[in-house]
Amino acid sequence: MTETARLTLGDRTIDLPVIVGSENEHAIDISQLRKETGYITLDEGYGNTGACMSAITFIDGDKGILRYRGIPIEVLAEHSSFVEVAYLLIWGKLPNRPELESFRQLMAKHSFLREQLRHHFEAFPPGSPPMAVLSAVLNSMACFYPELLEAEDVDIFQEGAARILSKVRTIAAYSYNHDMGHSLVYPHPDKSFCENFLHMMFSQPYKDYEPDPALVRALDVLLLLHADHEQNCSTSTVRMVGSSGANLFASVSAGVSALWGPLHGGANVAVVQMLETILSRGMSVKDYVEQVKNKKEGIRIMGFGHRVYKSFDPRAKIIKTQAEAVLKKIHRDDPLLAIAEELEGVALEDDYFKERSLYPNVDFYSGVILRALGIPTAMFTVMFAIGRMPGWIAQWYEDRFITKGRIQRPRQVYTGPTELCYVPLDNRD
Repeated sequence: MTETARLTLGDRTIDLPVIVGSENEHAIDISQLRKETGYITLDEGYGNTGACMSAITFIDGDKGILRYRGIPIEVLAEHSSFVEVAYLLIWGKLPNRPELESFRQLMAKHSFLREQLRHHFEAFPPGSPPMAVLSAVLNSMACFYPELLEAEDVDIFQEGAARILSKVRTIAAYSYNHDMGHSLVYPHPDKSFCENFLHMMFSQPYKDYEPDPALVRALDVLLLLHADHEQNCSTSTVRMVGSSGANLFASVSAGVSALWGPLHGGANVAVVQMLETILSRGMSVKDYVEQVKNKKEGIRIMGFGHRVYKSFDPRAKIIKTQAEAVLKKIHRDDPLLAIAEELEGVALEDDYFKERSLYPNVDFYSGVILRALGIPTAMFTVMFAIGRMPGWIAQWYEDRFITKGRIQRPRQVYTGPTELCYVPLDNRD
């Protein structure tokens, strides 16, 4: 017998189906509510609304659990790679050796940008926001690959996905070098995903950049941890845009625009700015924490707490370990890391933060790693976008091919004026 929930509206009662997910999550199906009763639900910010059923990523915010296709993030961070995780998210299974090698070769093949696209960067003035450049160039790729716009065939989709995953790092590196006035470095077909990105970012015509393997691995783990995170703002944007039938290029470009917002993709930038403020003002961490608790205007603790995680962010512990390993490897003491560690220690022992379930999230240490790699702060959100690209593609594919979702069209509760008369222009005050 199917479980139901009973809703009473005045003297009327309606039974609503209860949906149970594979992790015993329960949801009330209200898809027929308006048709049956004339009512809709109001849930500003969609904090309690399931917009889809998905088999990609599972999060238990109360227990601090994150799994990609059922595999714990801790296991993937220790044993897997960003490219392998991309395959896992998109295709729903870990690849065997031939499948992984074929996927890598396909990405290597499509890492180059068309020369017309390279000249596209010259149209952007110096100092252009890198996220604006990334979104624009991704969208313009639709002009160069019209055969991939109708991605109703799985082989065509795979070609498009490989192009986007591979070219997004090329676009990011070109954007950085163009803004710096440096030569645009071509991708190297024999380098790994992250090694190739660092090569394009920092190589010079007279000298290739050869990063330490530990730095490459830290970047790989950083991207892996960001690869997907359920129905967040940018992922929901990708699914909503894709639900209209929009092509993959347009949909992920919209995801970049959503991620650009400081409330979503700018958290690690805000963390670095906070740490720099503490350092530049010579403040003690304890004084800063007291100002946060006293709600002094403009003083906030960044990188703590999360919309979903109510205990701890499982990615934070992993990324902290990587940050420490990177700084040890490059033999450089970063005063920001010392401040971050002290701030974490003080806050975790303070009842104010415990009572509010404010624990470090993934953004708290990611900025320290990116700084150590030489990535400028303006590029931090771009790095987030590179990492999140597999999840966006997987979510777009699931909605289009697997669940075949309807076009998304939220309702609203109207609060404006009731019917008014039109006043001719000459009669208006």
